[in-house]
Amino acid sequence: MARSSVLPVAPTRGRLRPLGLDEVRITGGFWARRRHINATATLGHCRDWMERVGWTGNFRAAAEGRIQQDRRGREFTDADVYKLLEAMAWEAAGQGAGASLDAEVAALTEAIAPAQRPDGYLNTAFGGPGQEPRYSDLEWGHELYCHGYLVQAGVAQTRARGEGELAKIARRAADHVCATFGRGGIERVCGHPEIEMALVELARLTGEQRYLDQAALFVDRRGHGTLADPEFGRAYYQDDMPVLDATVLRGHAVRALYLAAGAVDVAVETGDEALLAAVVRQWEATVARRTYLTGGMGSHHRDEAFGDDFVLPPDRAYSETCAGVASVMLSWRLLLATGEPRFADLAERTLFNVIATSPSDDGRAFFYANTLHRRRRGTTPSTDTDSPRAESSLRAPWFAVSCCPTNVARTLAQLPGYLATADDHGVQLHQYADSEITTSLAGGDGVALRVRTDYPSGGHAVVRIGRSPDRPWTVSLRVPAWTAGATTWLVDPDGTRRVVAPGMAEVTRVFRPGDEIRLELPVVPRWTRADPRIDAIRGTAAVERGPLVYCAESVDLPDGYEVDAIRVDPSAEPMDGPEEPDGPDGAGGTVVVAGGLVAHSEATDTAWPYEPLDRPLAANAVRTGIVLVPYHSWAGRGPSTMRVWLPIAEPDRISRPGNPEEHDHSAEPDRNATGR
Repeated sequence: MARSSVLPVAPTRGRLRPLGLDEVRITGGFWARRRHINATATLGHCRDWMERVGWTGNFRAAAEGRIQQDRRGREFTDADVYKLLEAMAWEAAGQGAGASLDAEVAALTEAIAPAQRPDGYLNTAFGGPGQEPRYSDLEWGHELYCHGYLVQAGVAQTRARGEGELAKIARRAADHVCATFGRGGIERVCGHPEIEMALVELARLTGEQRYLDQAALFVDRRGHGTLADPEFGRAYYQDDMPVLDATVLRGHAVRALYLAAGAVDVAVETGDEALLAAVVRQWEATVARRTYLTGGMGSHHRDEAFGDDFVLPPDRAYSETCAGVASVMLSWRLLLATGEPRFADLAERTLFNVIATSPSDDGRAFFYANTLHRRRRGTTPSTDTDSPRAESSLRAPWFAVSCCPTNVARTLAQLPGYLATADDHGVQLHQYADSEITTSLAGGDGVALRVRTDYPSGGHAVVRIGRSPDRPWTVSLRVPAWTAGATTWLVDPDGTRRVVAPGMAEVTRVFRPGDEIRLELPVVPRWTRADPRIDAIRGTAAVERGPLVYCAESVDLPDGYEVDAIRVDPSAEPMDGPEEPDGPDGAGGTVVVAGGLVAHSEATDTAWPYEPLDRPLAANAVRTGIVLVPYHSWAGRGPSTMRVWLPIAEPDRISRPGNPEEHDHSAEPDRNATGR
């Protein structure tokens, strides 16, 4: 394989050209801190846990013929080892050196290699002595899913460092898949999509048409009932109807999003406009009717699935972290294919409110599911054993099913690749972070930009030109959809100020080194309400600030109160809290909203919970300012109750001064005591 540019996704067609990890470097702020923790803590944490629970040892057991008695973990744990390898490869590329990570990749590869069979098959859960035969359980066995992640890891190593042993293992596995599942072979699909994306990326890397053909074959086969009908119905693994016929994403959320991403990859490389349009329609319907305010997807715990339209209960939000990762993957592919900024809008929302929420501050514990309403204080999980429950009440160091930690790790490792793109006319900025961008335009003209921003705490972004050709070209900046109804200013290098609308704001000129473009986004707290068809949150409101969703936590309430006591008054504007909103890494600060706390008693807690409509409900309300914190930070101060959607006080039940600053803050906790 010839070495390619350092790109996690490298389409050969499409409206925009992605920039590689060798072209974009994140240098500071919100995402730089999280990427540093990912590199210095999370990767090693994942490696150590996989060794502790025996997942990496499975490969040695398979090679040595003792797999039947010694295998540990679920049938899909091989994939998590491969995701870790991919994360390490991208992280090494982004660091520019990464010798220690290269050594880690080599050591893991050395453990994996002996387990591969002569025909390329590689799986520790099937096909060995005393195990079920290969591909005997395509519904639940995850063999092709595991092969897909192996191929992704091999692609990452090749693009980051050139072809190594891992890439050779991956290509042998891909050749085996094509030989086994090609025309005239096993005419079925995997219960969990993933192999489709992997094969397309391998085709892009190698130029081998057969990998693309096999990916397209898997997409075409989906929805024709080749898998057994499970208790959840064939929609669970999207085998109920062809991709072209589907109108919305349904079934298991991660499976649905992975399939859609793979379908986009196939559509782009084959020029299949109908297939691309079908996925766009599914994305539109899903965003409009089946997506949480945070960008999270999946409202069913039992089957980790999308619910019906507008079934988005906050306290039952599953919103799996892996579904957030998959949503970003899909949105990125659609952005590259179409150039439409709405896809970057959803990616931003999901990155800040799902991906950033999962890991703890130290990068060694994670949320698997991301509820929007915690009714009871959680319990601190053990640091010595894995958590058996995905819906752990606090971030847990490891899970019996630990797909999410490694998925977060590989996403953060490749995050610089999501910031910017290029086309024949210039460079487009889609996500804002302190960064340096160096690339070439059409004709080979080199350009360099430096971005400095206080985002997401503040709304200032300054783009400084470092190198520019002596001809006009365009710098485009995304104006997020959340700015609608407010004023966003763009300041050209000559000082001209103009108002820009949501979408892409363009500056075209002959730039000179030192020229600056300034974007001023209206990052202030704002109330948000939901479509009334979302029954579970009717009569509530939420607060957002820039791209961040906010929540109330019981640790910010007076003693004796939980978040079920909160009533808010949206007629008063939310205000930045007593703290400065820009923390050391731009994480966002507190917000205060007008409202009150309704005291509950044992009598009301044990009585019939329904009463006449005309009976006063909040006569015992205590008027106060309610402190809100960024949702991504919740549960960082210990067990708490939490909610994003806050009940609205009935008229005249709580006095309503003009703004939260006029409220009595005497009931608020000491900010220093809470550590915020």
